[in-house]
Amino acid sequence: MELLLVILIGILYAAGIFMLLRRSMVKLLIGLTLLGNGANLLIFLLGGITKGKPPVIDSAAKLFTDIYADPIPQALILTAIVISFGLQAFAIVLLKRVYVLINSDDLDDLNTPEEEDI
Repeated sequence: MELLLVILIGILYAAGIFMLLRRSMVKLLIGLTLLGNGANLLIFLLGGITKGKPPVIDSAAKLFTDIYADPIPQALILTAIVISFGLQAFAIVLLKRVYVLINSDDLDDLNTPEEEDI
């Protein structure tokens, strides 16, 4: 299971970096999303995968005799998902506004001045 997640994380990072290097603003946003998902999976993997065990320990237990899932990485990932969703929503609105203003999705069109402005 861990090997599959490591391969998936590598694919997400590679695809995210590839998309970041494209000239389209939409592909840039998709690349950031893929990198964020890869980072979430990496935190999940480093937190330890414990199949079938809840992250809750019985209050009557005096000693940890059984393996349990660590709740900290799960809480970090949940927080990261909520923050990345807000960031993506803001970026989509910003990209739509830029597209309305310049009628292009190309990042190079943001740097070149119009001939009417000169």
